[in-house]
Amino acid sequence: MSAGDDPVGGGAGRFPADLERAWGGPFAGRLGLAVSGGPDSTALLALAADAMPGRVAAATVDHGLRPGSADEARMVTEVCGRLNVPHAILTADGIEPGPGLQGRAREARYAMLARWAAAGGLAAVATAHHADDQAETFLMRAGRAAGLSGLSGVRPRATIGGVEVVRPLLDRRRAELRAEVRRRELPFVDDPSNQDPRFERVRVRQLLDANEWLGPANLARSAAHLAEADADLAAAVEWLWRARAEVMDAEVRLAAADLPRELRRRLARRAVGAVRAAAGIAEPAFGEGANVEPLLDALENGRRATQGGVLASVRDGRWRLRPAPPRRRG
Repeated sequence: MSAGDDPVGGGAGRFPADLERAWGGPFAGRLGLAVSGGPDSTALLALAADAMPGRVAAATVDHGLRPGSADEARMVTEVCGRLNVPHAILTADGIEPGPGLQGRAREARYAMLARWAAAGGLAAVATAHHADDQAETFLMRAGRAAGLSGLSGVRPRATIGGVEVVRPLLDRRRAELRAEVRRRELPFVDDPSNQDPRFERVRVRQLLDANEWLGPANLARSAAHLAEADADLAAAVEWLWRARAEVMDAEVRLAAADLPRELRRRLARRAVGAVRAAAGIAEPAFGEGANVEPLLDALENGRRATQGGVLASVRDGRWRLRPAPPRRRG
């Protein structure tokens, strides 16, 4: 079937352009596909198989957390056989139910996909995140008062667990992908957890379903606009770091006092991270999105402050960051 005959808006005919846009340029290598057996990832499998024959391979991670998960993985093997796509089942061990289950399962999943991709010589692994996922993520993070980076949502391309991850379906709607699978008469499984209101994402999904006026596609576009602005700010920070930062072993001196607060915020995080890396500071924890507002307030008022094991002060109008001295006992 040609793209012109495709009732859901271009199907496989759009896929190469979608992949190139997400990748940031022509994609010349072989592509891995993370396929769970749900409608979204099954649509990804079908679209990629049509658009890139002989250049894709698929993997299903079986976490063993639900009855029937092994059968679902075998179903994906059968679908891949119909589409002439090599398929691997990756079995995760040691993931116990309990707090943080979804996060721990995600971490294990990407680690296994990374090893699989490296062994197979795959340039990247594609996931089936789409516009509705993006809208849900945007609202969830807005509810937590996320900043620009958080509201940018799911990125078209990212490095996760040591593997390049690309998301070529971010411009497509969930209903479109489901229609694609049904048109091709491919089997799929609906994960019952996707209807479980104990999960925040499910509650947000139900909110969007009940209030179509919120416009999931427009929310996803807003996230994309913010991601572009976030990338521009990151480029500005890189330029400012080269122009204004003086790095001496485990000490950073930085002329940042005259900059807008968001640039100072990002430079502060980078400076703290640079000192910690040079000094081998592992504790206390300091993440990429760490709250540095008290640190900025202190520096703005000429006071010292400590964060993440790094002491920051102001000297001659410049920030000075170095490892904090050990705390005295007694």
